[in-house]
Amino acid sequence: MTDAAVVLAFIERINAHDVDGIAAALTPDHRFTDSLGTVFTGREALRKGWRGYFALVADYHITVGELLEGPSGMVLVGQAAGRSGGETWRVPAAWRAVVRDNQVAEWQVYADNEPLRASLRRAPKVSAG
Repeated sequence: MTDAAVVLAFIERINAHDVDGIAAALTPDHRFTDSLGTVFTGREALRKGWRGYFALVADYHITVGELLEGPSGMVLVGQAAGRSGGETWRVPAAWRAVVRDNQVAEWQVYADNEPLRASLRRAPKVSAG
């Protein structure tokens, strides 16, 4: 399988919200960097992270418009979209991916998450009592 095919299959798992499939596509020492620069490492940490993200952001999906391969990995350009706080949002986004042994070793997100944060700020607050 080519590195591009590995990454596109990974995105299919993301778009299907298949947390176990996502985890299976990751190297055990996977490194995820979010759009704020926070780094998360390890397959199991990411399994938990994706599960939480899908609970927060319904209908999250990635649309890739272009994929560029280079010697140190690949860059994908497109859009990310989802629904949170009852509002739908769509933002331009890019991702950097590194594949090792037919698994995703690194995944970095470049996107403006302000639409997501704004929708969560406007969402009705749920009391714990």
